[in-house]
Parts: sequence; structure tokens; C-alpha cells
Amino acid sequence: MATVCSGTMALMDAGVQLTRPVSGIAMGLISDGDRYAVLSDILGDEDHLGDMDFKVTGTSEGITACQMDIKIKGLSYEILVNALKQARDGRLHILDKISETIEKPNADVKSHSPKMVTSRIPNEFIGPFIGPGGKVIQELQKVTGCTIVINEDPETEEGIVEILGTDQEGIDSVLSKIESLLFKPEKGNTYKVKVIKMLDFGAVVEYLDAPGNEVLLHVSEIAWERTNNVSDVLKLGDELEIKYFGVDPRTRKEKVSRKALLEKPEGYVERPPRSDNKGRDNRRGDNRNRNNRS
Repeated sequence: MATVCSGTMALMDAGVQLTRPVSGIAMGLISDGDRYAVLSDILGDEDHLGDMDFKVTGTSEGITACQMDIKIKGLSYEILVNALKQARDGRLHILDKISETIEKPNADVKSHSPKMVTSRIPNEFIGPFIGPGGKVIQELQKVTGCTIVINEDPETEEGIVEILGTDQEGIDSVLSKIESLLFKPEKGNTYKVKVIKMLDFGAVVEYLDAPGNEVLLHVSEIAWERTNNVSDVLKLGDELEIKYFGVDPRTRKEKVSRKALLEKPEGYVERPPRSDNKGRDNRRGDNRNRNNRS
């Protein structure tokens, strides 16, 4: 019965979410045929010398299991009732001691405990997550030390990703990869990003909450003041905030802005966009058409 009590405490300490703690105690019996004494069996001598070994386990709500060995021909109803009552008193006393030591299961399992976490991804993301020839998922297993299994839900056609491992950090890395794969910025929201590449016409930034997801911050959206060189304002590794404007219908590319989150300088006047040769040709064509009509 000591294993029941210590096992309960070990499971709670390990983070296993037991509904209620369980304690156990065994009842012994000494009798001469007419007289008897029910004993709380805490030493084991009653097993060897006594007439009964009656093990009872349970919670504060009632009995969960019992088992009895006897060396006599039978037990009276009176002995059985007394043994159960004495066992209940013993169990509840032990439960109080358990609760004094650990009141409830820990919220999380131990870092070194085996764990299995399940996540779901839309069907169209299964291929990118696995990678060509399994390259992406194999590298992810190698880096994180986790075993990753993907099955398809026959009803929803979603991918069911099972992540098995002992290292919580490795499991979190796999979950982070899935979140990055599913990440879609929402129009009007602000995001923290990191500069990962410098270009003549802007900077490539990566979303901090979704590593691997990149977007171009155009030089015209870095600051209100004219920026001739991106490096005058930004450096590799800089972290900043941007506002997401969705897909620009003119360029059909995602548009983000840093300057939209900055206060506009007093007296700022936006410079008109420069016209290109094509625009001038079109204007000349329009003039020619007007001359012909006149």
C-alpha cells in the first residue's frame, strides 16, 4: 500500500492530471474464534502472524480497489464492516498527509518526461512541411531530437502532426515551425520584425513571431524623410515594428511600412512621384491624338 501512496504523489509531481489522489492501507486480523481485533497493517507482521490481509485503496469519495487474503475459513459480516470502517479512517488520514505534501498535480510534466503533442495543419501545408524528399521534416527531427509522424484525417483531409520527444524545447521548436508555416499577417496589424538582408531598394525583414516568414520593407516606407541609403537608417539584426497593409493592388506584392508607425514631421509635404518615360510617351501620344482630332 506504500506504493499506492507514493505512486500517487509521484504522478502528481510528474504533472499527471489525476482527478483525485489515491491512498491505500491494509487491515490485519487476530482472532481466536470468539474474540478478534482488526489491526491497521503497517509493519507486515500481521501478514505473517495474523489471519487476514485486507488491502483497501480509494479517494476521498470512496473505494477504488480492494483485495483480501485470509488464513481462516471465513469472516463474519461484523468483522468485514469494522475492517472497512477502520480502513476508511486510515485512508483519509493518509490522504490528509499527502495533501499537506502536494496539494494538486503540477500543471506541467517534468522536462525529461516522454511527451506526445498533436497539432493539425491544412492539407495544402502537408507537402511544404515534409519538404522535397522529406528534407524539411528530416532536418527538423535531427535538430530537435523529436520523432514527427504525419497522418491525414480521412474526414477533414487535414494533416495530423504527432510530435514525440522528451525535450520540451525541441517540441516547442517543432510547434514554432508549424506556426510559422501557418502564419498569415492580418491587414492593419502591427508586427515586430528583424532585418535579415539589406538591399538598395529596401530591407528584407523577418517576423519575430514566425521565423522564416519574410517581407520586403521598401525604402520609401522606412521613414518620412527621404532615405537615399537604407544603411543610413537600418542595420542587419535591427529589430523594429512595422504595420501590415496587405497586398498592394498596384504591385501585387505585400506592403508593410515603418514610417506609418512614426509621427509625421511638422510641415511635411509629400513629394509627387517621378514620372517615367512610359508616362511621358503616353502624354505625347495623347497630345498627338488631340491634334489629329482638331
